[in-house]
Amino acid sequence: MSPVPNPAIRTVHSESVKKPLVALKHPLDPLTPDEIAAASLAIRHYVAEKTDVNAIKFIGLNLLPPPKRIVLACLGIPTSPGAKPEAPTHIIRQAESDLLDVTTGNSYNTVLSYRGSKWQVDTFEKVPETQHPQITPEEVLEAEKIVRNDAVVQKLAAEVGIAPNQIYCDGWAIGYDDRFPAQRRVLQALVFARFSAHENLYAHPLDFVPIIDSNTEEVIHIDFPPAYKKAANGLTLTAHSTAPPALSNAEEALAHSKRERIHPPLARQNFLPDLMSEDDKDFKFRDDIKPLHIVQPEGVSFKMNGHELEWQNWKMHISFTQREGIALSTITYNDHGEIRPIIYRLSLAEMVVPYAAPEYPHPRKLAFDSGEYGMGAMANELSLGCDCLGQIHYLPGAFVNHNGSPAIIKNVICIHEEDAGVLWKHTDYRPGGRSQTVRRRRLVISMVCTLANYEYIWNYHFYQDGSIELEIRLTGILNVYVAEKDEPTPYGTLVAPGINSHNHQHLFSVRIDPMVDGLANSVVESDIIPLPDAPTGSISNFGGNAFVSKETVLTTEAGRQFDWAKERRWKIINNARKHHASDKNVGYSIGMKGGATPMLARPDSWAAKRAGFVRNALWVCRDVEGPKGSRMWPAGKYVPLTREEPEDSLAGWVKGEQNVENEDILVYVTVGTTHIPRPEDWPVMPVEHLSVTLKPNSFFKANPSMDVPGTYDLKSVPAFSTNGATNGTLSGAQCCR
Repeated sequence: MSPVPNPAIRTVHSESVKKPLVALKHPLDPLTPDEIAAASLAIRHYVAEKTDVNAIKFIGLNLLPPPKRIVLACLGIPTSPGAKPEAPTHIIRQAESDLLDVTTGNSYNTVLSYRGSKWQVDTFEKVPETQHPQITPEEVLEAEKIVRNDAVVQKLAAEVGIAPNQIYCDGWAIGYDDRFPAQRRVLQALVFARFSAHENLYAHPLDFVPIIDSNTEEVIHIDFPPAYKKAANGLTLTAHSTAPPALSNAEEALAHSKRERIHPPLARQNFLPDLMSEDDKDFKFRDDIKPLHIVQPEGVSFKMNGHELEWQNWKMHISFTQREGIALSTITYNDHGEIRPIIYRLSLAEMVVPYAAPEYPHPRKLAFDSGEYGMGAMANELSLGCDCLGQIHYLPGAFVNHNGSPAIIKNVICIHEEDAGVLWKHTDYRPGGRSQTVRRRRLVISMVCTLANYEYIWNYHFYQDGSIELEIRLTGILNVYVAEKDEPTPYGTLVAPGINSHNHQHLFSVRIDPMVDGLANSVVESDIIPLPDAPTGSISNFGGNAFVSKETVLTTEAGRQFDWAKERRWKIINNARKHHASDKNVGYSIGMKGGATPMLARPDSWAAKRAGFVRNALWVCRDVEGPKGSRMWPAGKYVPLTREEPEDSLAGWVKGEQNVENEDILVYVTVGTTHIPRPEDWPVMPVEHLSVTLKPNSFFKANPSMDVPGTYDLKSVPAFSTNGATNGTLSGAQCCR
């Protein structure tokens, strides 16, 4: 899942600024392409005039959001129940950038402000040598050129029948490898062969892994994974240990693996229609699928004002970011005229994909796809009628190229409505009884990101009953490694002859910055347990059926485990407002049972050292706003090449054990899936999905979707008829009105 971006999916804008900065409609609007160009130019001038840095390349350049209360005041959103919004103040637009010194490899962080009709540098700070900003799409593409042009790589490829022009690779972050100095910006290259244009290169994995220095643009080492053999007492590894060998030349590295070279499988395993037809002359597509169209003859039900959206009482801001992809902010619900805040910001904060094969160098396959590369930077330009169906509104995205110009992805965020089944229904079963069926409409805000072999589809769903869902879909091509003939694969599956796909996990950290009826919120943990001290036959539980919900307010910063036996759940509440009937605090419940997944690597493993956020299903901490914004990144701001979790990370924050009751808090939810590959996942994996939900709990007076009208769809007709009779009836019209 390291990224290999496709240049065809984005448009690179490299022109100088030709128009002035436009007035923005919302304080959280992302930097425009012209702002990126102007801000990067200001940084270049500053570097040339006031530093000894000779040449730079930009890694990131993003909006630095204003403080939370200032944004809410600007938008007229109250910070507590029944209160008036705070008085608005002047907002100074700011940006933050990470960049590299091309000569020395040093990293710098800078903050800018827009004053006097121009961007000005406020701070210019050197980042510690052991910390590295994100790996860019340009670096990943350059890695392939470096590997392909290396003489040793060419020689090794030729030994297994691969020509230089057939060498391809996915550039991954190094993961964890303490053989290399921490200050060196190194990548590992997973190498494949491609025999014709657009062919599925993952069908031809090679048996060695080069290491490159991204700054010096050279191959600095090559690893050869050992192999497994059948033995009388089970399996044995050709190398004496799964540990990494000392750095050496390629011949010595191969000798350490104690195996022969492995030729890549040559069979074509394609997924593009024309290539599948070439591979198999008898191949044909199914011809029994009838067209299915999504139509909205009167147009869509949502409204857009720049990046701000309104739909079915919901109102929110939608932003593109280089790291998170989609960020949703200032989410409110119009409850019969009262604007009620629910979430200040919602996004994917981090993810990690640890692989299970222990033999070196496979443990380095430990991809932080968000923190190391950035979901936004790897996002697709979406296609109407393909990625998104129906009547679609798109938002563009922009991030910075190495040279300071903006890279623009035109249709990066897709917004549309879709039917989602029944919203609610009831039938009075008695003779002459009536029924009512109301169909559920949902709003979808989506993005698709390609991280080399894998695709992630991010769907944020909003429902008419006040619920929110983040659905994560996984597809694409499995990460694979070559296998010898008859080689056992104890940590993976042979999905095709000679192609071994290792077991792995996908673990996601979802950041929720809540403002449920205001900023002073708390988290309540609920365990569903049998009635204590009340056995069957007792006075209080004679039938033995009683169970209760035991609620505990989390008072200090902490991480909490999911407990399946107790049906553990959490909700975010505001105890300054109670429901008129339940007498419970207004709140939103977090639904994550289907995605609760523990990391299977050991607690002291390389993976766990770097990704401490996976140790708990839920974390709660105080939000602390500083000169560079709020607490954001659960594994730290600078993730590439880390060897342990930094103090400025989720696990470090909760060590403070600050009060989180009736405070401005952050909630991080960890969900995931464990993937034991199947042959049916090859050559392209059918979609897997998981989700996190947020549902109102004593927040509304009653079901807020009771005012959604039933709709009798005149386009719905019987599928079949026989001799004039149908297997459907129009009498159902009465149930939807």
